[in-house]
Amino acid sequence: MKEQPREKLARLGPEGLKNSELLALLLRTGYKGKNVFTLAENLLQKYPKSELFEMPYKNLSKIKGIGKSRAAVIVAGCELSKRLFNKSTHLQIIKPLDVVAQVQEIISRKKEHFVALYLNARNELLRREFISIGILDASIVHPREVFGPAIKHCAASIILVHNHPSGNTNPSEDDRNLTKKLIDSGEILGIEVLDHIIVSSNDYFSFKDNGIL
Repeated sequence: MKEQPREKLARLGPEGLKNSELLALLLRTGYKGKNVFTLAENLLQKYPKSELFEMPYKNLSKIKGIGKSRAAVIVAGCELSKRLFNKSTHLQIIKPLDVVAQVQEIISRKKEHFVALYLNARNELLRREFISIGILDASIVHPREVFGPAIKHCAASIILVHNHPSGNTNPSEDDRNLTKKLIDSGEILGIEVLDHIIVSSNDYFSFKDNGIL
């Protein structure tokens, strides 16, 4: 008879269980036509671990076989683990130089590269996305492209970054207009634009530090 995950955990400790067995313990039961072990294995095959366990409650609860109750258990367990053992791998972004460190590869590019950094409520970096390459204007950088990843990854705020190949980091009129457009879009969505930073090989300009944003 196959040893059950609970018995295996008692004998070996949690480190002795496979990921699917640990997830099965959280789920407890399957549903009609699919037992909990098959459900756990299928979920881990369909969703990478980082995606499944970072998924917000609302999305997680809609997955067949999980529902509201099990989603609450998974989300609470993941959050408790982060808090107790300080396992968060997210880098906290505090100042403009923290942002500059994340975009070193664009500072000397010959074309303008527009990047967005997506942060959680603790100002921890969730994701970085390249939005566009080329002359920066409102027709190339559309709010949809900027805020789409923010919604997908449940970001609380974003920081905008682009480079000036000329080396002059002073914002152009297009830079200012685009920033305002994105701030207005963020206000509608409830996602704050914390800063817009222009970088070059030897300098940077922060809209926030200069009182523009």
